[in-house]
Amino acid sequence: MGSRGKRTTKATGRQDSAAKSQKKVIADVAKDLDLEPDSVEHDVDIQMENTVQDADQHIPEPGIQDNNEIPTTSVTAMIDEFAKERVAARQSEVDKMMMQVPLQDLLYEEDCLRHPFTIKSWTRYIAHLSARKASFDEISFIFERAIKELPGSYKLWKQYLDLRVNQVLMTDTNPKTGLRKPYKVFTPAHKEWLIINGCFEKSLALCNKFPVIWLAYCRFLMHQPTRLTFTRRTFDRALKALPTSQHKRIWPLYLEFAQQVGGEICVRSWLRFLKLEPHQAEQFVSILLNLDPPRHGDAARVLAAIVMNPKYASPTSEKTAFQHWVELCDVVCEHPEEVNDNISGDHMLPISGGYTNSSNYRHGISNGEHFMPIESLDVDCILRVGIARFTDQVGKLWNSLARWWIVRGEFDRARDVYEEGIRNVTTVRDFSMIFDAYAKMEENIIASSIERLAAEKDTLDCDDEDSSETKSTSMLDAVDVDMRLARFEKLMERRSFLINDVLLRQNPHNVQQWKVRAQLYQDANKPEKIVESYVLGTKSVSPQKAHGKLHDLWIDFAKYYESIGKVDMAHNVFEKAVLVPYKRVDDLAQVWCEWVEMDLRHNAISHALEILGRATAPPRGPPAKHAMIRYNDETKSVHQRLFKCIRLWSLYVDVEESIGTSESTKAVYDRIMELKIATPQIIINYASFLEENKYFEESFRVYERGIDLFGYPIAFEIWNLYLVKFVARYGGSKMERIRDLFEQSLEKCPPKFAKTLFLLYADLERKPWACTPCYAYL
Repeated sequence: MGSRGKRTTKATGRQDSAAKSQKKVIADVAKDLDLEPDSVEHDVDIQMENTVQDADQHIPEPGIQDNNEIPTTSVTAMIDEFAKERVAARQSEVDKMMMQVPLQDLLYEEDCLRHPFTIKSWTRYIAHLSARKASFDEISFIFERAIKELPGSYKLWKQYLDLRVNQVLMTDTNPKTGLRKPYKVFTPAHKEWLIINGCFEKSLALCNKFPVIWLAYCRFLMHQPTRLTFTRRTFDRALKALPTSQHKRIWPLYLEFAQQVGGEICVRSWLRFLKLEPHQAEQFVSILLNLDPPRHGDAARVLAAIVMNPKYASPTSEKTAFQHWVELCDVVCEHPEEVNDNISGDHMLPISGGYTNSSNYRHGISNGEHFMPIESLDVDCILRVGIARFTDQVGKLWNSLARWWIVRGEFDRARDVYEEGIRNVTTVRDFSMIFDAYAKMEENIIASSIERLAAEKDTLDCDDEDSSETKSTSMLDAVDVDMRLARFEKLMERRSFLINDVLLRQNPHNVQQWKVRAQLYQDANKPEKIVESYVLGTKSVSPQKAHGKLHDLWIDFAKYYESIGKVDMAHNVFEKAVLVPYKRVDDLAQVWCEWVEMDLRHNAISHALEILGRATAPPRGPPAKHAMIRYNDETKSVHQRLFKCIRLWSLYVDVEESIGTSESTKAVYDRIMELKIATPQIIINYASFLEENKYFEESFRVYERGIDLFGYPIAFEIWNLYLVKFVARYGGSKMERIRDLFEQSLEKCPPKFAKTLFLLYADLERKPWACTPCYAYL
């Protein structure tokens, strides 16, 4: 038995080797006969198997030669015989088919038989059938034959599938869904629909890289409402089969299908899409809000991811970042139960640049990757991030944060939010929004408490036996109402102060608002707050950034102390005020003048003169250096230029004329003349003062100094006064000197001023004591 088994194995191996050696021959024969190599090889194998079985029955003993070995020539002959049989059978089938082909199609049929692998032959044949309006079965039969010969032809498959789909769908579309209307109502067991699905599946076996076929198949499946899961999986198959660069052609239809279906399919499909296109999150929010039922909790989480990503920008929307914040506020405040209770599980949120915990909310840190699932939405932290980001439009955000606590029934937290918002806003508009909402909340709470108290009172009146516990509860409610009313009244009283705080936060260098603040406290009769306001104002306002007159704030501060009888404190305020580096010299001079006038009001004459001496004292240095200092030189500080302020000197002169001696007054006037800061009015006042004190010649010299100091046209007015005064004083006793003065006045006089002087000169010569007739000078 062992030797026989070895011989059997050896014989079988020889037979297998012989069969393999004939594969090339089989392939060549199949190519010549235009047949499938597998079918030819199958038939040959069957016959060879029968022959091998016959050979196994006659295996010789060892030492005996095997005369039953299958020669190669017999296999070739067998293949030739088989080929001849197949050719004959095929020719018979072709003859039968040709007998059924109409004469007008015969030419196209022969062309397809001669060139079965040429697409143009089949397309011409199909176009001919369509032109002669052949039946659907005839056209589909030719398509089937063409696809059998060319199973990888996209063009043939596309035309065939369109032909099939057009048999069940109209060309008109439904405006609501965008889908074509079917000829008959779809039923899951309809044979034609199943055949078309099968055709699509066959086409995708070799044409799965063509997105048009996938789109046509998916759109056709969207007309079959009972096969939602299969349709969704077909979309998934399309995304898996196509490269990523072509996914943008599939996703619009996929999202359209998901939106039509709604529910969890829509949400999960959009979440997958956002991994590819995170900037479309804004549209996802609209989808979530329009679902049935709406998913406000998920919408709030998507909006939170949008607003927390400062780089988010939608290419299709014109909404600003602030508008996204407002939308988030509206969602969380109008649907707090869903936002708070709808905990996201395994499907939130694949948006780039999101945040996963409250720490990230507070600090605004983006992880730069896809969003991790968020278990709860920290509304308070998120809204506070928005408040910190939009400092000039925070009114609505503060109100939304307070409303969030109101709808949750935590009125104390809402009140704290309102107070915090009022303390931090910097615009009157935001303050008005917050304050009005705050006042409205308090009014609603008070009204509700009063109604509840009234209802309890009516209940107590109806009951004959009132329990002590009920009465105590009613009393507590009444006390609570009184406290709320007192709080509301205090809030209304604080409004003007709060507005002032807002304006000062907006611009702490606004002098007028500091003065208003002090006046408000004066009206409220709060002396400590008044002083505090002035102190804070003088410390907060920068002299170079002051909006308004800073010196007025210091003067009002000193006058307040003066009004309450604290003159020493007023002196201290003025001591500090004169050291402030004001922007203008006049501001500093005004402070000195007010200080002097306060001393004069309190009869402190010597102190007033001392202050004037300090104010008009030149800075340290030689006189030559003083002469180089100009009053309008902005490069010098106001304290260095103060000694040339004519306002101070004018006050100094007035004080000396009132309470000083003529010598001291003359000294002040002379100092003004030396500093070359005298005005025409100072010249005239000095001359008048000397004339009143019988210093006539000195008075005339002052006129002359004034004429030398000022040119025309100012000198013209001084000449008029000088000549009139001189003529009135000396008359005809000094005619030569008078004539000499007239000659000097006319020497450099412009023509437009000469007429007055000539008339005055002529009037002089008409006097009886004049020696020369007046017409001699005309």
